[in-house]
Amino acid sequence: MAVRITSVAKQLPKYTRETKDILPFVELWLNGKEERFKRKVLKIFENAAVDKRYSIMDAEEVFNKTSFEEKNDIYTREAIILAEKSLLKALKKAQLKPTDIDYIITVSCTGIMIPSLDAYLINNLEMKQDIVRLPVTEMGCAAGVSGIIYAKNFLKANPNKRAAVIAVESPTATFQLDDYSMVNVVSAAIFGDGCASVILSSYEDEKGPEIKDEAMYHFFDAEHMMGFKLKNSGLQMVLDQSVPQTIADHFPKIIHPFLERNNLTIEDIDHLVFHPGGKKIVQTVEELFGELGKNIDDTKEVLRLYGNMSSATVLYVLERFMDRDLPKGDKGLMLSFGPGFSAQRILLEW
Repeated sequence: MAVRITSVAKQLPKYTRETKDILPFVELWLNGKEERFKRKVLKIFENAAVDKRYSIMDAEEVFNKTSFEEKNDIYTREAIILAEKSLLKALKKAQLKPTDIDYIITVSCTGIMIPSLDAYLINNLEMKQDIVRLPVTEMGCAAGVSGIIYAKNFLKANPNKRAAVIAVESPTATFQLDDYSMVNVVSAAIFGDGCASVILSSYEDEKGPEIKDEAMYHFFDAEHMMGFKLKNSGLQMVLDQSVPQTIADHFPKIIHPFLERNNLTIEDIDHLVFHPGGKKIVQTVEELFGELGKNIDDTKEVLRLYGNMSSATVLYVLERFMDRDLPKGDKGLMLSFGPGFSAQRILLEW
């Protein structure tokens, strides 16, 4: 029984700024700091390969002194709005109603909500009362792909069912105003806010790329590399500078055995649907695949237009492929990385 992705739809937050328009706020934030440090920070923003980003808060609010409670209240309010709009868009693309969904997975790591986001969507959209719920909250950037994997496994065991995966993230709500570390600076330079929804189906007559295989790969002794530390001021980013090199070192083990078990090589893959973690990770991946004649142009373009939106970002890349009329039989490889440290992979066939 085939499980297919039938639609993907993104929803952008209401505030947006180009990076050049954020720089004056960064300069104000750096007021009183040593001039050399200021120049270094501004250069990081300018060279982050992010031209524009969206946010649930305007820049003035991001750089204001606010409590964790205040920022999390904004996150909660806006996450519900973004998720609802995104899910309705994805349902419309698939010509479905909210009551057509049997399994709902919500994905986020940049705020805290109890009840989780799915409960609000079920109530607001009057979804099925026996719908199966799964909130995924602590897998970071990898969770967009993770959510699809969980949905696929549910649908594989349940014919004639549909699932929705909704990823909504607000990394700007985690910005630490009193933290001038390089980790806080780099994360502020590359991250943006966003939301996307995916509809999957195990109905035989529904169209979309089939999920042929999926797998997770876990790096040992790498828990320190990526994540958040919960502080009184909110969620403080953890991002080790060794991440790009660690990914490069493990890449052969992540990619080749996964393809080999499907009797494929990287030469057989037509489309790379990769999460753009940041400029360095993109460059690392590009170098690895450029030699094989493959490109990650869509990944780079999503980073440029929106920044890294954590779990939602790879779904923005997927939407670009879904909106094209791709030839039957084309194969795609989805890939994202996240805290743990882990890599999540999905093999698609159109």
